[in-house]
Amino acid sequence: MHTHFDLVVIGSGSGNIIVDERFTDWKVAFVEKGVGPFGRYGGTCLNVGCIPTKMFVHTADTVLAAEHGAALGVDMNLRSIDWLAVRDRVFGRLDPLAAGGERYRAAGRPNVVLYRGIARFIGERRLTVATTSGPVTLTADRIVVATGSRPDIPDVPGLDNALGYHTSDTVMRMNRVPRRMTILGSGFVASELAHVFSSLGVEITLIARSDVLLRQEDTDVARRFTELAQNRWDVRLNRKLLRAARKGGALLLDLESPEGAERLETDELLVATGRRPNSDLVDAVAGGLALHPDGRIVVDAEQMTSVPGVWALGDVSSPWQLKHVANHEAKIVQHNLLYPDARRTSNHRYVPHAVFSSPRIASVGITEQEARAAGRAYVSATREYSGVAYGWAMEDTTSFAKVLADPSTGKLLGAHIIGPESPTLIQPLVQAMSFGLQAHSMARGQYWIHPAMPEVIENVLLDLPLEEDSLETA
Repeated sequence: MHTHFDLVVIGSGSGNIIVDERFTDWKVAFVEKGVGPFGRYGGTCLNVGCIPTKMFVHTADTVLAAEHGAALGVDMNLRSIDWLAVRDRVFGRLDPLAAGGERYRAAGRPNVVLYRGIARFIGERRLTVATTSGPVTLTADRIVVATGSRPDIPDVPGLDNALGYHTSDTVMRMNRVPRRMTILGSGFVASELAHVFSSLGVEITLIARSDVLLRQEDTDVARRFTELAQNRWDVRLNRKLLRAARKGGALLLDLESPEGAERLETDELLVATGRRPNSDLVDAVAGGLALHPDGRIVVDAEQMTSVPGVWALGDVSSPWQLKHVANHEAKIVQHNLLYPDARRTSNHRYVPHAVFSSPRIASVGITEQEARAAGRAYVSATREYSGVAYGWAMEDTTSFAKVLADPSTGKLLGAHIIGPESPTLIQPLVQAMSFGLQAHSMARGQYWIHPAMPEVIENVLLDLPLEEDSLETA
């Protein structure tokens, strides 16, 4: 069967938000392959990413609150944790949302058709979809590729035969939690899920190739996080996984360490070594789409690919694997589809991100090591949470905010926060960078509620060693 459309959208994550009532006169097709082994509509964020992980993180934070109570003179005994109740609260809410989104796309509008199956390019703006009822060929005037990414599995001997390693796609739906879990990786997925499962009583071992966890963060933040993580988990730095095998009910991991060979025994292995774009799953090359060396689809500032009439957005094309970036890009694509004579460009100047581990981390702009590597002139300041009244009230002795600014203009270059509510605290700094506010002017030009945590932002801005005369004339 061969069907032609005005628009085909491949992927039901951020691509799902493109088509609204303004597309009523368009003939539209959605193609969704399903997410991981579960095949649920709605993309990574809804099913196996941002939303379920943060629901689990909230549970983990609640557990840790009981431990923190002792420092405040409060006896908060934790009697038990019901894993199935924890898991089913999360997916009992999310799975119906995914199913509802699929029903809406399947029957919500007469001009929209939903195909379930893997779409592959077989030419420019030409696709084949392997549906359960047989292959379907689709052509379109316009195609949007929004197929996201998937866990990237390293080539380790024995890993595929290790009888059940997990990824972020599967680990949150386990029927039981193990006594021991080893996590291969040191990025945000590894750090967040280590926090989740350790709070549930699982003995966590983290295997990292680098000498710090979260090495992409500002060095001061990464080092502080690593120090705190080593107090909670068995953190193995500068390690390489050589091979994996099963022996009885245990998983045996052979590691290469600076001191020589190591053998680690664990019950479950979570592989969290990064994600790869799904450009290969749609055979982007066969569609004429240019790719970056890492597999991302090349797009211009308007999200257009190398083929006219084909756009791409989100993890399949973006270096930022972040839902808020994908949503922003989807809105740009939506506008450019509707108004081709007045196109807009994506704004990626200051992209913030957060890590919802314990402690939390938030960042925007350049790190200090990036500023040094680029030879960029900068000044910096750091303020501990304990330096403001509410941080003192929380008995916080490890959290801090750090900012970098241009010494000649006073405008912020980067901001990095480690500690409670850092993803919220960083937002005024994102705003300051986006609108070109000078650091001291921002701090002095408004009230800051006392005693509240934003005072740490006020103070770290005032701590920047800026020349006031140059700021007044900048």
